[in-house]
Amino acid sequence: MAMYRKLGKKQAARKALLRNQVTQLLYHGKIRTTEARAKEIRKIAESLIAMAVKEKDNYDEVTVTAKVAKKDKDGKRIKEVVDGKKVTVYDEVEKKVKKDQPSRLHARRQMLKVLYPVVEVPAEGAGRKRSTKKVDLPEKLFDEYGPKYAGRNGGYTRIIKIGPRKGDAAMEVIIELV
Repeated sequence: MAMYRKLGKKQAARKALLRNQVTQLLYHGKIRTTEARAKEIRKIAESLIAMAVKEKDNYDEVTVTAKVAKKDKDGKRIKEVVDGKKVTVYDEVEKKVKKDQPSRLHARRQMLKVLYPVVEVPAEGAGRKRSTKKVDLPEKLFDEYGPKYAGRNGGYTRIIKIGPRKGDAAMEVIIELV
């Protein structure tokens, strides 16, 4: 008896499919897929959420000084001439930064092995690279899902059957975070 479902795919395609669907589930909160895929996704997603719950408070806050470019009223950088060259003027600002402890850093890297990078594109800026921003899914897991599921011992996902698919009669379900 197999330990997992092969989903009619070779290993590389199956792994890519599951990684993509787990990433979308954690980003959107719910997805629509087949029952067999959902049961495989559930295993991976719940292990990632359990890791996030365990390591949610495992960090130190450190104060660092950062150089930030001065900007004028239009949002452009202010430059001044030094030795015949234009140089950007910087201010020093103190910021509080979360520094992961070793176990949380390890958990973050384990999550990044599974999750694909997500880029958020706003509707009004579609097609423009400047308006896009990268979403840090491990940070979302630690900050949002970790505290949310802290008092819960597993069972972070729910599978709801919605009926057979029209084309091939495969049982379709919605898998969502509880």
